[in-house]
Amino acid sequence: MNILVIGSGGREHALCWSLKKSPLIDTLYCAPGNGGIAEVATCVEMGVEDIPAIITFCKSHDVGFVVVGPEAPLVLGLVDALADAGIKSFGPRENAAALEGSKGYMKDLCREYGIPTAEYQRFDNADAAKSYLQSQKMPIVIKADGLAAGKGVIIAMSLSEAVATVDEIFGGMFGNAGAEIVIEEFLTGEEASFFVLTDGTSILPMATAQDHKAAGDGDTGPNTGGMGAYSPAPIMTEDMITRTLDEIISPTVKAMKNRGAPFTGILYAGLMITEAGPKLIEYNVRFGDPECQVLCARLDGDLLPALMATADGSLDGVNLTWKPEAALTVVMAAAGYPGPYEKNTVIGGLEEASKIEDVVVFHAGTKKEGEDILANGGRVLGVTGLGKSVKQAQEKAYSGVKALKWPEGFCRSDIGWRAVER
Repeated sequence: MNILVIGSGGREHALCWSLKKSPLIDTLYCAPGNGGIAEVATCVEMGVEDIPAIITFCKSHDVGFVVVGPEAPLVLGLVDALADAGIKSFGPRENAAALEGSKGYMKDLCREYGIPTAEYQRFDNADAAKSYLQSQKMPIVIKADGLAAGKGVIIAMSLSEAVATVDEIFGGMFGNAGAEIVIEEFLTGEEASFFVLTDGTSILPMATAQDHKAAGDGDTGPNTGGMGAYSPAPIMTEDMITRTLDEIISPTVKAMKNRGAPFTGILYAGLMITEAGPKLIEYNVRFGDPECQVLCARLDGDLLPALMATADGSLDGVNLTWKPEAALTVVMAAAGYPGPYEKNTVIGGLEEASKIEDVVVFHAGTKKEGEDILANGGRVLGVTGLGKSVKQAQEKAYSGVKALKWPEGFCRSDIGWRAVER
């Protein structure tokens, strides 16, 4: 069978790296791919949102299954278009992808079905939002309603900062994604990521993970798409997993079915573990990045049958096996990220880093030019280590970072600190 993976980030490199091991695959394609993905798949110059081109390619190259990596094509309806063309794919249809495509949609669903989340209000104009802020406690969380590449969430520490944030978002800070905003209470606790596969009825829990959104050490600085992750997440005990399934995931899957928008694919719950238990911060409708890297590093077996069963509605009875080791990914980003950064700088030491035992370097924002690998994005590499504990995985990952020669890049020095401290 020929498989096409859509995307060009670290998530897609990890998926291709994992899928490449499947004996069910004849040819593995990735569109558009990157400098690292080219080592495990045939890269195709094609935009992730160019739906007609994707369908044409699938038909001309006998692609039997498509794995959609990023959220944007899911929200645009790529899965619907593929289904209409008779091509099977992994991911939710457009109406179900609204769980990520609109934060307001997700919050309203939580309110309607009693799913624990932060108190909130939705606004489509600055005056009403600023009036509401006058009666709220600080800090407070302000979110652009639409897709903002993981950067549409701002924690305002003071009323003046909150008011300024509202003006900035409605002023075009996040483009069309900020045409509406969600203002919600600030939750206190520890964040965790929980992933399940679901075919709209059956639910298959995956391994737990925890990511680091902030750009700086100690979880300080501006929010990013993710500066690192590790798996498993110690905060997600068996009891917490059971509660998350019972109180958050299962009600969501049932709610989406009730709404006539059954969810199929991977449901990624961003959680805050509070004193009262798990609360839902957000849903993503695709694998996390960099969480996908640590999940794929720990997966023991073939991922493809589970993805296909999810799409076919036959997930019941499918199992995934996970290595007992911990995995940890350190994201190497271009200096200046998440603000302006320089492109086309040469990255050295990749071969040396990859030769270290239990270290894999996943490419995100890279491109190959001749014999060189160039940085071509904000988050550029995901150096991933495997170890008997999070501490050992951390040591492995940072040994890989040390082997790299890329002065124009930076990373956090404390990925996994919560787990190590615990």
